[in-house]
Amino acid sequence: MNEEFSNFARTGTITPRKLALHLGLLAVTFVTMTVAGILYPFGKISTIPDDDPRSFAEVIDLVLSLPYRYGHLVYTAVEALLTNSEYLIYGLSFSLSLLFILVSHEMGHYIACRIYKVDATMPFLIPTPPMIGPAGTFGAFIKITSPLPSRKAVFDIGVAGPIAGFIALIPVAVIGIMSAQTLDAGVEPLAGGLIFSDPLLTQMIAAAFDVDLARTIMNPFMAAAWVGLLVTALNLIPSGQLDGGHAVFAVFGKAIHGWTGRIAFVAMGLLSILGWFYFSSPSGFLITVLLGIMLRVRHPEPWDMSPLGAKRTAVAVLTLIIFILCFTPFPIKVL
Repeated sequence: MNEEFSNFARTGTITPRKLALHLGLLAVTFVTMTVAGILYPFGKISTIPDDDPRSFAEVIDLVLSLPYRYGHLVYTAVEALLTNSEYLIYGLSFSLSLLFILVSHEMGHYIACRIYKVDATMPFLIPTPPMIGPAGTFGAFIKITSPLPSRKAVFDIGVAGPIAGFIALIPVAVIGIMSAQTLDAGVEPLAGGLIFSDPLLTQMIAAAFDVDLARTIMNPFMAAAWVGLLVTALNLIPSGQLDGGHAVFAVFGKAIHGWTGRIAFVAMGLLSILGWFYFSSPSGFLITVLLGIMLRVRHPEPWDMSPLGAKRTAVAVLTLIIFILCFTPFPIKVL
C-alpha cells in the first residue's frame, strides 16, 4: 500500500455519541416511513384535497389552510396507526421492507470500505415529513472520510451498495407480487391519480407468477420494492459520484466518466420533457437537476490506477444488467 495513503487509511471509531446520532436518525426515519406508508400515494389514507377553488380568494384560502390540513392529516395517520391494527401492519410492512433495502444498500458500501480500510461513517438515514418525501425519507448515505487507495477500491465500494440493495429488494418484490390482490372481473382500474411504472424486474417476477400487474392493487411490499428499484436505478446512473459514476470511472477512466455524465444529463433532460408532455409527470426534472449537480462534483482520483481485471469487468456487466432491470424512463405518470 502507498506509504502516503497508509497515513490516512484508518478505521473509523464509533463513539457513543456517533452511535446515538445514527440510531436516532434510524428511529425518526422508521416513524416517518411508517406514517408515509399508510398515506397516499402508497397507502389507503388519501391526501388529495377535494376542494375546487374557482376564484383568487378561494385559492388563497386553500393555500392558507394547508398547514392545518397537513397537521390534521398526520394526526389522522398517527391515530390510525395507534388504534387500527390493519393500518399498523400495513405501515410497518412498508417501513421495515424499505429500511431493509436501504440499509442493505448502504451496508454494502460500508463493508466494502472496511475491507479496503477506507474510513467511512455508518449509514445516515434521512427522514422527511410524510408527503414532502412521499416515502417518509430521502434515502440514506455513508460519508467516506479518507482517500480511496486504488481503482479496484473505487469500483468495489461503488458497486457493492446497489448490488446488495438489489439482492435485498428481490424477496420484497416477490412477496409483494405473490400477495397482491387483483381487481374483480368487470372492475376497471381508476382513471385518475398517479400511475407507478413497472421496471423490467417487476414485470419479469409478475410474469413468472402469472400476475397481471395492470389489475393488481399496490400493497406495502410492492410499494417498498418500487421505491427500492427507483433508488437503485438512480444510483446506477453513470454520473458524478453516484454509484454508477464510480463504476464508470473505475472501468473507463476520467475522460469517459466526464462524457457519460454529460450524456446522462442531456438524455434525462430530453426524457423529462417527453414525460411532461405525454404523461404530465414532473419527476424527470428532479432527476435532471440531480444529474446537473453531479456534473459539478469532482470525482476523487485514487493513487493506484492498475487495471480492474476480467472478474471486475464481469461484475461491471452484471451491474449494467441490474440498472436495466431497475430503470424506467418515466417512473411516475399523472393521469
